[in-house]
Order: sequence, then C-alpha cells, then structure tokens
Amino acid sequence: MGKYLLKRFLSLIPVVFIISIILFVIVKTVPGDPVEIMYYEQLNSPEMQRYPEKREEFYQKKWEEMGLNDSLIVQYLRWMERTLKGDLGYSHWKKAKVKDVISEPLKVSIIINIISITLAFVLAIIIGIKSAVKRYSFYDTWWQVSSLVFTSMPSFFIGMGLIFIFPVTLRIFQFGGLPALRGGESFFYAIFKWAEHLFLPVLTLTIGSLAGTIRYVRNAMIEILKKDYIKTARSKGLKEKVVIYSHAFRNALIPVVTIVSGSLVAIFGGSAITESVFAINGIGRLLVDALNARDFSIVLTMNLFYAVLGLLANVIMDISYAMVDPRVKLE
Repeated sequence: MGKYLLKRFLSLIPVVFIISIILFVIVKTVPGDPVEIMYYEQLNSPEMQRYPEKREEFYQKKWEEMGLNDSLIVQYLRWMERTLKGDLGYSHWKKAKVKDVISEPLKVSIIINIISITLAFVLAIIIGIKSAVKRYSFYDTWWQVSSLVFTSMPSFFIGMGLIFIFPVTLRIFQFGGLPALRGGESFFYAIFKWAEHLFLPVLTLTIGSLAGTIRYVRNAMIEILKKDYIKTARSKGLKEKVVIYSHAFRNALIPVVTIVSGSLVAIFGGSAITESVFAINGIGRLLVDALNARDFSIVLTMNLFYAVLGLLANVIMDISYAMVDPRVKLE
C-alpha cells in the first residue's frame, strides 16, 4: 500500500504541472488589460484624466511591476516558483495576500461539503438498501419519485425553498452569512451558532447529493441480489440481514464508491450556487466574485485547487476499492 501511494503521488506531479500550464495560459489569454482592470479607479481618477502623461507613467510602472513585459514562459516559471514556496500572490481586488483571502472561505467550504457528503453517503446507503430489499413497495416508490424530483431541481431552488419553509414560515434557523466568533463565548455556544447558520446550506447540498446516490445504491443492490452466490447464501439458511449486509452490501459499494469519489470536485464546485443563495463566504462564491473582478491570482489558485482535488479523488477512489473489494490489490 505504501509503495503504491508513493508511486501514485509521484505520478501526480507531472500531471499537476501540465494542468497548471494549461490554466496559466487560459487565464493569461483572457481578453482584457489586467492593469486597466486592477487599477481602474486610479487610472480613471480626475487627476489622471487631467494629466494623460502621468496616467501613462503610472500604467507603465504597474505593467512592469506585474512582470507583464516578460514572455509567457518567464511569467509562468516565476508564478510556479512562488507557488511552490507557498506564495500564492497578491489579490489586487481584496488588497491582501491570496493565502489570507482564501484561508477562511476554504475552511467554511470544507466544513460544509465534508458534512454534506458524509450525510448523503450514509443516508443513501440506508435508504438505497431498504429500497432494493423492498423493491416496488410504497417505501421504494416514494424514494424513487422523491429522488427523481430532487435530482431535477437546481440547488438554488432547493435552497430558496428551505429558506421559505424554515426561517420565513417557521421562524427557525438562520441564513445570511456566518456569525463572527467573539472572545469570551463558550466553545459549545459558538458551535451552536455556526450550526444554526450552516444547517440550511448543508441540508441543501445533502439533498442534491442524496437524490442521485440513492438511485445508484438501489440499482447496485438490486443487481447484486440477483447473483447466484446470494441465492446460495439464502439456500443455506443464513439470516436475511447476514445475506444483505455481509454478502450483498460490500459488493454493491463498489460502484457507489466510484460515484461518491468522483463527485468530490462537482460538489465543491457546485457549492458556489448554494453559498451565494445563503450569502456564505466559501471558496465557490469567492471564485465567482474573483472572476467578475478579474482577479487572476485568486482564479489561478482556486482552479489549481480544484484540479489537485480531482486528482486526489482518484487516489481516494483506488484506496476505497481496495478496502471494499479484497480482490483488488494495489501494486
């Protein structure tokens, strides 16, 4: 296992570099003058408009400071060198280091997405197994229809529906950003405040992920329950719970692991809409705002993060295969 992981992580290094080159070229070829975009207010101030030569001098100075006089290759190598040293650049939009800008939103998004993925996975297994065992029953039909309905709904619609039901109608739970943690507050009170604000966005993401995953678990279980070894296990007089959970469930997990691992990037990326609906400062919303502000430092960093996350998801998928199916050997 250790040798396999080392080999896989080493193989990811050239892939990350190739992806970083593609991202850098795409961002650099986006239409628009970066100096004009980042220093729009200064370049269009009354004083600059009055003295065009001063404006031109300021423009050329910033152009040189940003290293735009250099070739694209030199710019990329300089950016990659800084990135490897942990310097993610400077955000001209936020007037702060990119590392400081993304640190808090990253924590928030990780908390929201990890909780929602875990809940969706656990609930989908419970519901999907029962639906497969009680195929065509009212329970199965109910969840099949519900999952189809929620799969068809966009996340912003689910989010707005939950806002109308809970904060507006029932007057419970909060939405609209996250509370600031103040000194002197107890740990449990702080957790309660955050939970009160995070409940609705987590529920929104969970519903979106749960709907599709239920169908995968159910279909996988139905296929496994048709296998000959399941019929043999039943004919030997084994209890139904033993047949379902010891023999069928583990094999049914294999396609589900693929779906859950592969959806990591989609969930993190798709959370931008949910974060916008609930006014939560997460990385998805930050990326959208950075794109609108043409802050290429943040855009590059965030897209590189999503790329690395996708590569790590593939490694997690392979490890999960080996854990679920003993026939799979990591070599």
